[in-house]
Amino acid sequence: MFDYAIETQDLTVAYQGKIAIENINLKLKRASRTAIVGPNGAGKSTLIKAILSLEKRVTGQVSIEGDDSKKARQKIAYVPQKGDVNWDFPTTVLDVVIMGRYSHMGWFKRPSKEDKDIALNALKAMKMIKFKDRQISQLSGGQRQRVFLARAMAEEADIYIMDEPLQGIDIKTEALIMETIKNLQEKGKTFLIVHHNISTVPDYFDHVIMLNQTIQASGSVNDVLTEGNIKNTYYEMSDE
Repeated sequence: MFDYAIETQDLTVAYQGKIAIENINLKLKRASRTAIVGPNGAGKSTLIKAILSLEKRVTGQVSIEGDDSKKARQKIAYVPQKGDVNWDFPTTVLDVVIMGRYSHMGWFKRPSKEDKDIALNALKAMKMIKFKDRQISQLSGGQRQRVFLARAMAEEADIYIMDEPLQGIDIKTEALIMETIKNLQEKGKTFLIVHHNISTVPDYFDHVIMLNQTIQASGSVNDVLTEGNIKNTYYEMSDE
């Protein structure tokens, strides 16, 4: 069994000739909760999209548990930023969560009783079962995040990549999401999460990647989250 869930080598992404992230070499430990932190424009979302092959790489390789094939991406469940989702799309909460089963059942097959039960159990875990027939457009921001985590849970993936899942939600939902993530980690799941609040990193994560176009520091929170590394990562903010 591989020690690392995700490895990247010399990963570089550019937009219109301008480097977004450069020479990213990281090893994401299996069964860890890893935060990606850094200033606005540091390339945090670009990094996870490059790992997911949602952004074209200039250079570099990505392997998932030692496999660099496209099929390996099926081991990953992705929770995008809220702003990347069309919330006006006419569908119910349960239908959204059942979408997490598509990789198991195929796009043109009807969900089985097992698929529906898995989706319903995910909604129960996120305390959203009573909203299962509600249109997603009628949900609050925190409720929407719960639904999207439920969808990811329904995928039964090995690795969960999440882009700012705690941004703009209520404290109760934040606590529930982190409790769920910790419970899944205890079952061997791995999390890579873009996070905006550096003050909560020690409470929520065991590993951290400090990014500003390149990796400034990476490792366990206790070793890496130092005043010096924070200054090195966020130095550009003082020039704004």
